[in-house]
Amino acid sequence: MSSVIDARGLSCPQPVILTVGKIRELERGRIEILVDTDTSRENVTRAARSKGWEVRDIEPDGTGYKITIEKG
Repeated sequence: MSSVIDARGLSCPQPVILTVGKIRELERGRIEILVDTDTSRENVTRAARSKGWEVRDIEPDGTGYKITIEKG
């Protein structure tokens, strides 16, 4: 089961803070993060990788992106 973080409309660093908080809460699993800027996409993926999570997919989603991260 995936957790979803809707960070659309939020300015950095809020999307990163929400993502890191969920990473700490779950420790492993799958998280989908919705963002609406290139900056948020880059910062969220960088933060996830720094915490040992794999970025599985980044796909366009409306005017933004859906980032899927996973850790087994």
